Amino acid sequence: MIFVVAALLVLGAFMMFLTGLGIYRMPDVFTRMHAATKASSLGVALLLLAAILVFRDPMVLTKSLVTILFIFLTAPVAAHLLGRAAYARRTALWEHSVVDEARGKIATAEGETVGRAD
Repeated sequence: MIFVVAALLVLGAFMMFLTGLGIYRMPDVFTRMHAATKASSLGVALLLLAAILVFRDPMVLTKSLVTILFIFLTAPVAAHLLGRAAYARRTALWEHSVVDEARGKIATAEGETVGRAD
């Protein structure tokens, strides 16, 4: 059991490290947001699963599972909304971005449709 807990802790910490590295290394806000959302959600889930196995308490189990569920439900929605807001404010895409699927689909606060020049 201790090896499973150790593996979960190491993997969770590694995912959190990848989150920080992704935020630091990625070129624009949209790719940074992707790194922050995906890796951190998995990292937190692994760390909380390790806590469940260590403490073996129903209250820890309940709180940890609710926290994991909450993070898995809210992190993608928050990232999506932040991405839409950044795009609507005309935040620059990475210079090597090839496809802009949001072109003409997102409106600014003034009501105009945002589009990028080719």
